[in-house]
Amino acid sequence: MGKGTGLHEQVQRRLDALVNGGREIGVQVAAYLDGRLIVNAAAGLADEATGAPVTPDTPFLNFASGKGLASTVVHLLAERGELDYDLRVADVWPEYGRHGKQDTTLRHLLLHEAGVPWLPAYTMPEDLVHWDKMCRSIAGAQPVWEPGTRHGLHEWTYGWLLGEVVRRVTHRPISQVLAEEVAHPLGVDRELFFGVPPALVHRVARLKDRSWSAALDRLSARVEHFDRVFPPGVRPDASLANRRDLMRADIPSTAVMSARGIARVYAALMGEVDGVRLISPERLKVISTVETTGPDHTIGADLPKTLGYAAQPGSTRIGWSSAGGGLTGFHPELGLAVAAMRNHLSGDHDDPLEDIAAAVHAVVAAA
Repeated sequence: MGKGTGLHEQVQRRLDALVNGGREIGVQVAAYLDGRLIVNAAAGLADEATGAPVTPDTPFLNFASGKGLASTVVHLLAERGELDYDLRVADVWPEYGRHGKQDTTLRHLLLHEAGVPWLPAYTMPEDLVHWDKMCRSIAGAQPVWEPGTRHGLHEWTYGWLLGEVVRRVTHRPISQVLAEEVAHPLGVDRELFFGVPPALVHRVARLKDRSWSAALDRLSARVEHFDRVFPPGVRPDASLANRRDLMRADIPSTAVMSARGIARVYAALMGEVDGVRLISPERLKVISTVETTGPDHTIGADLPKTLGYAAQPGSTRIGWSSAGGGLTGFHPELGLAVAAMRNHLSGDHDDPLEDIAAAVHAVVAAA
């Protein structure tokens, strides 16, 4: 991206080209710099069947990116003194302290060190929407490793682990805490959800497979523990994402969000956004420091983690990208938050949204 026109306009042209060229159906990109919205672009359709356009406030269901919101809720509560990272989970959730899990801490959960990344092989979509059932299953699980001795992506279980701790401590579901303590103060009530209200489900973009299902098949064949973390009945694909019962359910590893909404949250972790700041500068340093080393036990590849977020290899971005879909994250050294959403789920290596996010970072860094 050159310097001839504004950054927002350059991003908008890139999105228009992706849609007009048939690469994407609908797409959003948003970026905040030092609490100020600098990119707020959208193009294409949210729903091919109805012709509804993608607008900056259109929410998209995002697998995986919800983990960043769940972590943010925990850090907000820690900032207020309601949670401590060294809290033993069993002290607030006694049923969890079985099978050698009695000394698991909140820190272990945030670092994906708890040792309970797997779901039962028979898990189906109908199970995911039942909070107590999923929490009972996780509480009764035998850990795959001794908690705290290694790290491995807790893709589905992460949300219920953090969410149940939040529920036990605050006596509110994490979806309510997110809505009342994060989304509402930041003015993104209609753009950020764990569980979409029935009256707003029609606004959620419809996802479509491009090459993601084939990519999931390849991962299943190549990654040793893949089918234990992602049982065949609940693989994160377009058919699962478009289920309205999932959109309406509180499943905190998955969230419904706009690019602008999640970028605004991450901006408020780093500084003030219209007078709202979620955590202190001191806590920001704590949560943005990489804590894990060595290959991730679940995926068998490097996935370094900070306290609640993934540190993207080859980038200074911290956050969680959506499985096959968008990307979300923030660059603390620049005060830059960036997010992108799309409804084409893809497993392609040449991701145009990553290219756009990298270009936004390069322009900001150069300035």
